[in-house]
Amino acid sequence: MPIVTVQVTREGTTPDRASVTSEEKAAIIAGVSQVMLDVLNKPLESTYVVIEEVDLDNWGWGGLPTVQYRKKKAEGKT
Repeated sequence: MPIVTVQVTREGTTPDRASVTSEEKAAIIAGVSQVMLDVLNKPLESTYVVIEEVDLDNWGWGGLPTVQYRKKKAEGKT
């Protein structure tokens, strides 16, 4: 029984959104489950997919919190 955890940013797919939609989550679950079937031959009904939404202030890259990184990138400093 595979358990796959997928982390996504809570902001959703566009800057004006505050979350990932139920439809998007359903598509993630279906897609990940299909990959487990295709790659590891794990039946769809035995694969659990957990989606964790991460708040914007709880992640970053390039050594910076996300908001600061995006600001630098917008200013052309990265």
